[in-house]
Amino acid sequence: MANWEQINFQNSTSPLMEQFIFLHDFIMTLLMLIISLVFYIIINIISNSFVTTKTKDNHELEVLWTFLPGLVLIMIAFPSLRLLYMSEENKQNNMNIKVIGHQWYWSYEYSDFKHLEFDSFMTNIDNTNHFRLLDTDNHTTVPEKTPIQLFTTSADVLHSWAIPNLGIKTDSVPGRLNSINIFCIKPGLFFGQCSEICGTNHSFMPIVLDVRPLNIFKTWITHFLNS
Repeated sequence: MANWEQINFQNSTSPLMEQFIFLHDFIMTLLMLIISLVFYIIINIISNSFVTTKTKDNHELEVLWTFLPGLVLIMIAFPSLRLLYMSEENKQNNMNIKVIGHQWYWSYEYSDFKHLEFDSFMTNIDNTNHFRLLDTDNHTTVPEKTPIQLFTTSADVLHSWAIPNLGIKTDSVPGRLNSINIFCIKPGLFFGQCSEICGTNHSFMPIVLDVRPLNIFKTWITHFLNS
């Protein structure tokens, strides 16, 4: 979960988010090298006391400063496209969950289990035992290390289901199903919020993903269906 004055990404809990962080660090390294080079050239020019009135040509230098930026863009483009395809890739999944956005709460339907569906509302702001504006009365419980496919849609207006720890964000569009794959590598509570400006109470429809070991998840399923 994010905290005050945090400037970096949240800790990753999925392989995809780890790759996003690696790509970010790689691009930032390239940017720092370029910025350092530009500052060095500017300082060198300012501190140089020699003045020339002649214009000189250097075709090799012009080819070099045209080729190098293109090479840098290629170095950024290939891993970016790889991550884009990875995030949209559809694989064989062990679970399917349907997420429906409402004004202003979420509904969840576990397609692989009969009669397993519930609504998820934000907890009362006055409840000091929960995280303010982030916790919900019903958590979205999933097993760890299990490929899961989420289908998102909306019952009214545009919403967006997003959890930064997983590196996922998918729009919930009325009359349309969008899908996204998640794979959690460790248990825990992971928080997100609707990332689409969907109305006056847009900021009051949080998401809580409760990732549990498989045996504890089975116990939760049995308890929920028997209650």
